[in-house]
Amino acid sequence: MTLARLDDVLSGLGIAPEFRGLLWVGVILVVTFVVAFVVWWVIRAVENKLRNNRNLWDDVLIHAIRRPLYWYIWLLGLYFASEAGARFYEIDLLNLNGLGLRFGFILLLVWALLRFIQGTEELLVSSRVAEPMDYTTVSAIGKLSRVSVFVIAALVIIQNLGYSISGVLAFGGVGGIAVGFAAKDMLANFFGGAVVYMDKPFKVGEWIRSPDASIEGVVEHIGWRVTRIRTFELRPLYVPNAIFTTISVENPSRMMNRRIYEMVGVRYGDVDMVAPIVADIRSMLEEHEDIDANQFLIVNFTTFNASSLDIMIYAFTHTRQWIEYQKVKQDVMLRISSIIREHGAEVAFPTRTLHIAGEGPQALLGEGMAAEGEQPAATGGGANGQQ
Repeated sequence: MTLARLDDVLSGLGIAPEFRGLLWVGVILVVTFVVAFVVWWVIRAVENKLRNNRNLWDDVLIHAIRRPLYWYIWLLGLYFASEAGARFYEIDLLNLNGLGLRFGFILLLVWALLRFIQGTEELLVSSRVAEPMDYTTVSAIGKLSRVSVFVIAALVIIQNLGYSISGVLAFGGVGGIAVGFAAKDMLANFFGGAVVYMDKPFKVGEWIRSPDASIEGVVEHIGWRVTRIRTFELRPLYVPNAIFTTISVENPSRMMNRRIYEMVGVRYGDVDMVAPIVADIRSMLEEHEDIDANQFLIVNFTTFNASSLDIMIYAFTHTRQWIEYQKVKQDVMLRISSIIREHGAEVAFPTRTLHIAGEGPQALLGEGMAAEGEQPAATGGGANGQQ
């Protein structure tokens, strides 16, 4: 039995068109609810079943289309319900119903694509894949994909509104020149961000600093216009991406080791102990479990300083973590102090020796009498000897 015959049957029962319209709208909405509920339940069951297999992409796809498909069913239900209401109540929708259906479909399709892009990003950087990709690269590709989706969706919507895409593109080409001059700084930041994404001098989570600018901290986010860095004072620092094309950037997070570089001084009176002290310090560093013996290791007496005989300590730790490095350095410095003490020597500190002219008992006696307020007898003539 077709819908038209069913409507004739309802009309034969004496039901007015107004009530038949309400009845049809109610029936369509109930059917829409049942179909949407069944589709939702089926997709959830399929998603749970596919979650246990080895193919990870079907999980991303099913998860991406689940909600948009559910709302598309409701969109179709509302479309048919409004068509039924317009038929019975003789309402001229001016083709707005069909236009709304097309625009709704485009928006739901964009939503599904954005969900798929987000799921793909999360999958590629997770441990579920054999070789996780770099977060910065995945984020850049994801942002570019989102921009492409929005641009294509906008062009499709413009075409459905009845405008010529070629005219829009031609206007965009002319207007792009004016926009380029007006927003040159923004474009510079955009291309600076593209350079960061392509060259990868740093990525999110790495510690960077620049000798050319007051920039130092941990990268939190790399955007198309600015990069957000968290300084060691826990303050956010927003750096325009264009700056990274004009300054040098140091990335300490990619160091292989951390360096210990210290000058230790012993007294001049311990010069005979310098050679064995140097040998013992070198042996201690070579046997230290936290010192990388495969890197440069230098322990040498290098300088006759003003108050000390300086020994250079140059070594690299295994750890790259700053807190752990400080612990290792403290242990090394305390062991060096112990070695110096074991040899009967002492760590030097700045000293100054004062030599007094005319040293001897008479000079010391004169200094003592001057301190007590007594004047020594004059023993010589001359201009300064007579009072």
